[in-house]
Order: sequence, then structure tokens, then C-alpha cells
Amino acid sequence: MNWKGTRVAVTGAGGFIGSHLTEELARQGAKVRAMVRYNGAGSRGFLEEAPAALRRRIEVRAGDVRDPHFVEDFCAGQEVVFHLAALIAIPYSYEAPSSYAQTNVQGTLNVLQACRRGRVGRLVHTSTSEVYGTALYTPIDEKHPLQPQSPYSASKIGADALAESFYRSFGLPVTIARPFNTFGPRQSARAVIPTIAAQLLSGAAELRIGALEPVRDFNHVADTVDGFLALAASKRCLGETVNLGSGRGVTIGRTADMLMRLAGRRAKIRVEKARLRPERSEVYKLICGNAKAKRLAGWRPRRTLEQGLSDVLAYVAAHAERYKPGLYNV
Repeated sequence: MNWKGTRVAVTGAGGFIGSHLTEELARQGAKVRAMVRYNGAGSRGFLEEAPAALRRRIEVRAGDVRDPHFVEDFCAGQEVVFHLAALIAIPYSYEAPSSYAQTNVQGTLNVLQACRRGRVGRLVHTSTSEVYGTALYTPIDEKHPLQPQSPYSASKIGADALAESFYRSFGLPVTIARPFNTFGPRQSARAVIPTIAAQLLSGAAELRIGALEPVRDFNHVADTVDGFLALAASKRCLGETVNLGSGRGVTIGRTADMLMRLAGRRAKIRVEKARLRPERSEVYKLICGNAKAKRLAGWRPRRTLEQGLSDVLAYVAAHAERYKPGLYNV
């Protein structure tokens, strides 16, 4: 798809994936409108790291996805909308489940209504592999049962169901993108890979992390962005839910070993109880079945896990002041 001149809106544009997506759209010549969450400091999140030439081509609007009036105005006149605004930290969803329902479910409903009323040509709604829970079989395809093992995953299941219902009920041209464990530069310390990287680079004698046994399918953020663009461009993906993942599974323990090797230093690993999920809430295995994305959208991941881990180490080293390796960031 030629994005040059296309009117595109991105919710959650100041976040980790959203900022990379917004930047790439601007790089390809789209007329990008970016939603960042309002804050008194006027921060635009990670969009502030985009090159100045690209920032000048992005229309930034600060607001809140929970406000239906703001969302309707934000989506008005857009050809394509990418909906990424969400609360995503699983540990915090145990503490504040109501806020997850308000942001992830009600916020998504606001976007769906705005896109329907504004006759938006295409909506890509963001799901998560967490909706599958612990794999009943691998690789996990889109027919795998949904298992809400945290308030976060429950809120995303609800949001996904609303998106599907708007396609079936109103013909809204929506595609549900279901990325697996996206990682890369800009990811915060609430995620395991930058947490380990920050501790290693700080010179800590030991790494304090959670469970080592869970298997994750880590996908480089640049590949996830490519996947979003491919899904938006594919007519065959209309009304479909499509996984985006590498198809490789690796344990958290093995990931820590790889980071230590790439960083050139060793540290003792200590499992901290505070970092463990409740037993029945832990998702023990996620491995993506990505055949549908290849078949319908021609998408496949191109970056290796090792390349991505090296990118994270370089980013954390260059932004050490942003990470607090002595704290557990939920």
C-alpha cells in the first residue's frame, strides 16, 4: 500500500509500539494524526524521540480514549485508524482492574463508534497474545480458545469481542491485530527484557526477576509495525483476527542468559516473589502460529531475537537515566 498522502490516525501514539508505528507512517508520507494521553507536562511520550523532520509532519492531539467526544473528533475525516491506546501492564491490572475496563473496553467502544460514525475506511484494533492464556497447543493459531488469566487479558478479550461485533453488526471495516510479545527500543522497564538489560548494565551483582520457566514468543517492534501496516493494506484481512509473532519460543531464563552473553557479563539470577504472578494467572507458554498473517497479508518476521536483544541493550545504555534497575516497575 502506498501510504503517501493517506489520512491516518493512531491512538496510543506516544507509547512503545504506537510511537514506532506513527514514526514509520510519517516516514512513508502519510498524513498522521497522533493521539497521546493528556498530561500537564505536555509530554508527547516516545514521539519526542522521533527525528525533528518527522515530528513536524505529525499532528499531535492530547486527550483521553475514555472521552467519547474527544475520540469522535480525533477520528473524524480519517481514512485509516490504528487503535493502540490501552493499559497494558499485567501486574497493575491486579491492583486497578476497573481502570483497565474503562480504558481498554470503554475506550475501544469509543473508537469503534467514532470510526462507524465517521465512515472510516479501515480500523486496525490491537489485541494481545495474553488473551490465549497458557497454550493448550502450540503453535497457537487464531482458533485457540481464549482464557482470561488476568484482568488485563479479560479487558482485551472484551475489547476484541466488541471489535468483532461491530464488523458483524454494522459492517465496520475492522481487522484485529494480535501481536505476541513485542520488544525493542523504547520499551519500559515494566517488561522483562529491558528490566534484565537495565540491571545488567547497571553492574548489579544479581538479576532480580520473576518466573524463569514461562515461554514467550518475542517479536521485534519493527516486525510488529510491519505487521500492522500489512494488515491495514490487506482486503483479505477484513473482519479477521490475525496473529503477529515470530513462531519461536524461548524461556525467560534462556532470554536472561542470552542478554548476559550479549552484554559481556554474568550475574546471579534471583527469583523475587513480588515479581511472580498468582499461580493460576501465570501464562506459561506462548508460541505464535503466524501462518494466517503470511497467507492473508504476506507478512513474516525479518529480525532475529539476537538482533533485537542487542538493540535493547544499546537503547538502555543510551537512556540509562530513564531506567531504575533497583525498583520493581509494575
